[in-house]
Amino acid sequence: MSDFPALKPNGYRDTWCGQVLGDRVGSEVRVAGWVHRRRDHGGLVFIDLRDRTGIVQLVFNPDEAGGAFELGHDLRAEHVLSATGTVVQRSSETVNADLPTGEVELKVSAAELLADAETPPFQIEGFAGEAGEDARLRHRYLDLRREPMREALELRHRVTAAMREFLDGEGFLDIETPVLTRSTPEGARDFLVPSRLQHGSFYALPQSPQLFKQLLMVAGLERYYQVARCFRDEATRADRQAEFTQLDVEMSFVDVDDLIEVNERLLAHVFERVGGPRVQLPMERMPYDEAMDRFGTDRPDLRFGLELVDLGEALRETEFKVFRSVLEGGGAVRGLNAGRREMPRSELDGLISRAQELGAKGLVWAFREGEGWRSPTAKFLSGEELRVLNDRLGAEEGDLLLLVADERPVTDAVLGQMRIDLAERFDLIPEGEDRLVWIVDWPLMEWNAGERRWDALHHPFTAPAGEFDPDDPGAARALAYDVVWNGQELGGGSIRINHADTQQAVFAALGIDAEQAEARFGFLLEALRFGAPPHGGIAYGVDRIVQRLCGAETIRDVIAFPKTASGFDLLTGAPAPVDEMQLKELGVSLHERKLAGH
Repeated sequence: MSDFPALKPNGYRDTWCGQVLGDRVGSEVRVAGWVHRRRDHGGLVFIDLRDRTGIVQLVFNPDEAGGAFELGHDLRAEHVLSATGTVVQRSSETVNADLPTGEVELKVSAAELLADAETPPFQIEGFAGEAGEDARLRHRYLDLRREPMREALELRHRVTAAMREFLDGEGFLDIETPVLTRSTPEGARDFLVPSRLQHGSFYALPQSPQLFKQLLMVAGLERYYQVARCFRDEATRADRQAEFTQLDVEMSFVDVDDLIEVNERLLAHVFERVGGPRVQLPMERMPYDEAMDRFGTDRPDLRFGLELVDLGEALRETEFKVFRSVLEGGGAVRGLNAGRREMPRSELDGLISRAQELGAKGLVWAFREGEGWRSPTAKFLSGEELRVLNDRLGAEEGDLLLLVADERPVTDAVLGQMRIDLAERFDLIPEGEDRLVWIVDWPLMEWNAGERRWDALHHPFTAPAGEFDPDDPGAARALAYDVVWNGQELGGGSIRINHADTQQAVFAALGIDAEQAEARFGFLLEALRFGAPPHGGIAYGVDRIVQRLCGAETIRDVIAFPKTASGFDLLTGAPAPVDEMQLKELGVSLHERKLAGH
């Protein structure tokens, strides 16, 4: 890293390892770092010394290193070393073209062992994935010494630095909001913190700074941002942790177009700074309903086809009882064309199992043959129905067709995921192609059949588009928008409600009565009565953006100290029991859950 700031010399070093380059030949330098690799060649000892900026080769020669040669002979991987010597040009046959410092080496004249190291539980140098993730998380401080992990954290720094650079230039203020707040459920479970001074009362860790950033707009600060820590007590997955980081942004006196325009420029700026994809402005926009119709998800990956097709109209009069009963019950029959494929019965059975795993009762598979199908279902459908289905699905000879009949949300979820599975399986995703899209014009609410209630698709503070009719909440659209990159949501936001009466009406439609609204959100409702400007914002998942940029399989690989999938910290052992005295001070007592039958 020749562009790294020069070091101020001290007793340990005066030069970064990665800055020992050809222009330093003939000069004396002092470097410090970890022993990356040691090689003993016929009396000469070669040490690759590593710091954050790179690797430089040290040469310990018994004729020139003096007492340091003995030390060099005894060094082992991960020992911490400071060494002084003269930078010399390597002979042409020993140049290492893979290293920026590979044309030179340091002839050591003096060295000091600063700390020895036990044998690591896994290799730092030459790591080939032989250590499981549990071992890496247990010894995370060692895992972070590996180049891919260090590069991920450096990329993360550059991403947040570019975000700050852009927003600072646009007049935004970086403002911190509380981490200890009150519980105001926003969809996921809160992490609760008992109060020592107010026994029986609890703080909550914020799921997001949502309410505080709205209050900042009421306060007249107009443009706010924060790289904020957020907490949700929910199951983790590849792109989600219970503790995560988001870029939070809010603006006053704006509409949807204003928000999208600023954020498109933000994304373009960040990606340009960190080597991400080139963002073509303005970015594509797609209505929510179109995304669901074509791709079965509000996070569509637009890099390949395999679009979903509604087949209900073609089968409205069918005699096939499975399809007919679903349609008469208000469900849907939807399908996709997977293209010309050859698959044995065992693999087709695997597709059925996958559909069931995703929530479907079953899956119909078929191959187009002539004007009909080769499928166990073909005998239940008329020739005309098969012809129309082939036409609707754009089926050609040998194409594999997959159909699901179920409630519409189920057909979307199952086929939407199977579309991705098939694209990965058949190599349909173009290398090096990136597609970003805004999903806009969302419904404000969706019906939760299991709980018999309306749920907000974004959150309860999202502004409806136009007048809100409390008697028909399902008809309301939202001034909301998500940005999706290659099938992964990077961020989402909305224009907020800025009138207390509208906010109370939306609360009521969501099953939050006036008393509950006052208890949970009274401070917000009060603030809205004191002149709240039209305002809106967005929140980006920083972890997800970095994961996508560096191609990591999980966000755990771009977080310095992540939790496991079960929310456990293998490094520190958290969560862990606490002393009885601590619980007593908090006024908390624990009751062991009795086992069934005891």
